[in-house]
Amino acid sequence: MSALTFHWFLPTSGDSRDVVGGGHGAPATGSGRNRPPTVAYLTQIARAAEGLGFVAALTPTGAWCEDAWLTTAMVSQATERLKFLVAFRPGFVSPTLAAQMASTFQRQTGGRLLLNVVTGGESREQRAYGDFLDKDARYRRTGEFLHVVRELWAGRTVDLRGEHLSVEGAKLVRLPDPVPEVYFGGSSPAAGEVAARHVDVYLTWGEPPEQVAGKIARLRALAAQEGRTLRFGIRLHVITRDGARQAWAEAHRLLDGFDPQTVRAVQEGLARSESEGQRRMLALHGGSRDALEIHPNLWAGIGLVRGGAGTALVGSHDEVADRIAEYHALGIDEFVLSGYPHLEEAYWFGEGVLPRLAARGLWRHPARVPAGRDRAPCRSPSRADPSGGARGCFGLHP
Repeated sequence: MSALTFHWFLPTSGDSRDVVGGGHGAPATGSGRNRPPTVAYLTQIARAAEGLGFVAALTPTGAWCEDAWLTTAMVSQATERLKFLVAFRPGFVSPTLAAQMASTFQRQTGGRLLLNVVTGGESREQRAYGDFLDKDARYRRTGEFLHVVRELWAGRTVDLRGEHLSVEGAKLVRLPDPVPEVYFGGSSPAAGEVAARHVDVYLTWGEPPEQVAGKIARLRALAAQEGRTLRFGIRLHVITRDGARQAWAEAHRLLDGFDPQTVRAVQEGLARSESEGQRRMLALHGGSRDALEIHPNLWAGIGLVRGGAGTALVGSHDEVADRIAEYHALGIDEFVLSGYPHLEEAYWFGEGVLPRLAARGLWRHPARVPAGRDRAPCRSPSRADPSGGARGCFGLHP
């Protein structure tokens, strides 16, 4: 089996020791949002992720969070190796400009951009940005957008008069090196067509393994019809501790902090979502606090107050490693993870689970240099740790 890749998350709507909700039709929940998404704090998280061995950091998009492009451009200047999985909506910017922005990002960061294409599942939010297409039309536009962008990245001149997008004589003066990989998620038939034709990595939210297996089989078949292959990733939260009892105690602490009125308001908002993926997330818990462990160590409690990814891996470090191996056996190679608060949970996972996966031969720190080769020198002498002290050469520790 191929080695696993792990990504972390930048909480650009704020962070907390409680769950910060919002998105996908759900009202933003500000309770406990006591760590504002400043560049300084997000940089702390990014540096921690870099040192622990995460490859990239997903940065979300939406009215409920800070802009992903601007935020990652700033945080990138305080990191060395970490890539940024920048979520963006293709209907809000021309494909030529987006291709140019990505090319600039690659040059200015040394090739540290990944793109997470978000078609947009909520018409109400899309209209606030001036986008009045329905959901299926948005997916068709996404297909046209990715066609233009990929042609431009390949150095070709593009003329297109499509159903939704038109460009004439479009060409990039400077090409991105490397070409950014494109990540994409969506559970509807229209989403599957776009993924099969245009993307590199298909992402699913954290459904039980049997449901994930069905998605993988369907997308593999669609991609094969296009003469392509896809890689697969999964988006999950994590609560991992030295022992299972400690991990579940933390999950129950989070659950106890969910105000019933807030849960009702969030569930009412999510019920109006047009997203097929969101509908599948809601079906995992049905708005109830009962029976939230929907598969061993897979907890659906986060979805009671948060749109989008609503499940978490909960358990001891060994149990979480077991579940990751279970998903990997299905074909999942990339894991996009998060946890509350994001700084501390990055350390729980990075120091608890990753060494166990390394011992199984499933993971290797991306900064490790093969034996017999010298390490590259650090560009900066030290990095700040969460307690305010200094750490040496972040990102070079095995």
